[in-house]
Amino acid sequence: MSEVVELLSALVRIDSTNPSLRAEAPGERELAEALARRLGALGLEVDLWDVLPGRPNVVARLRGRATASGGQAPSLALCGHLDVVGASSPDAFEPQVRDGRMYGRGAADMKAGLAAAVLAVEAVVASGVPLPGDLLVAGLIDEEWRSAGAEALPLRHRADAAILVECTQLDVVTAHGGFAWFDIESRGVAAAGADPEHGVDSIALLGPVLSGITRLDRDLAQRPPATYGRGSIHAATIAGGEQYPTYPDRCALGVERCLVAGETVAQAGAEIDELLAAARRADRRFDGDATMVVGREPVTLDADEPVVAALRRAVAETLGRPPRVRGDIGWMDSGLLAAAGIPCVVFGPEGHGEHTADEWVDLASIDACARALQATARAFCA
Repeated sequence: MSEVVELLSALVRIDSTNPSLRAEAPGERELAEALARRLGALGLEVDLWDVLPGRPNVVARLRGRATASGGQAPSLALCGHLDVVGASSPDAFEPQVRDGRMYGRGAADMKAGLAAAVLAVEAVVASGVPLPGDLLVAGLIDEEWRSAGAEALPLRHRADAAILVECTQLDVVTAHGGFAWFDIESRGVAAAGADPEHGVDSIALLGPVLSGITRLDRDLAQRPPATYGRGSIHAATIAGGEQYPTYPDRCALGVERCLVAGETVAQAGAEIDELLAAARRADRRFDGDATMVVGREPVTLDADEPVVAALRRAVAETLGRPPRVRGDIGWMDSGLLAAAGIPCVVFGPEGHGEHTADEWVDLASIDACARALQATARAFCA
């Protein structure tokens, strides 16, 4: 257990806050370089390249004995994201261990999974028994924003399957939701507050859109849900106006539409278009439009995929019980790998409190996860 604590503590202490969320944040480079050094010292082939300026992905490849001799055997990638969301205090990056848990920013989301992947590869190397196929460890940037790292990975490194090591409470996750983010702008006419003949209130004219969001969410709540949750929509951000005695000439609204199996990004876009059309019908002065910021489709992985079968057997063997197989409402980088033709199942340690000051991960579950990942690699890469 001391090895788990030492490794995860070192990862948590590296502030890898996504600079797309906080402009002054350092980004993922230091963490990527730390993983590159550790995995390179094992003899793995390491590729470190900038996906965005100053923000590198890292991929370390353990060559299999078959591929090293020119043959073929299935390859497996263990993937995790390097970035974390911002913290309110630098103390968040000082790990604290209490009652078998480690607390700290990124402990659960998702440096625990990265630690488990590293430990799994180290165990394979230490065993002296090479795998027939290649085993890769991939650290990806930008998951907390646009997932630029996951988009870039398949263009440079391919594998026959992947395991995303997000915290899943040691469950096997084969399906997850998607999402679409929209920026809606309402345009009015600035004028003195005492000049209603010329002023057009961009904030008030957005009212039908807001009430429409409420009605749509009520409707979504009545539809048959996926096994892991229901589709939803909410207003996420709003900004407009400058001072009390002036008509606001602009109001900006951010909207998130959470998608489940059977729903699509295109459907979400059509729903937003209808909300804007309803606002125009309500008042001809309404002048607004919407831009989709990011859209990700829901994912459902075939339960018969070889990587799913190998993982389920490995978890049962190493933990002494069959794993729970389920879906998850939250979107993950696995969606982009699946879209690129790489079947990706999600499996990781037990943790909670992501994006909060109370984020924690169960240390024993990291060790259990690493053992299951090693056993999966042995079975899948044969």
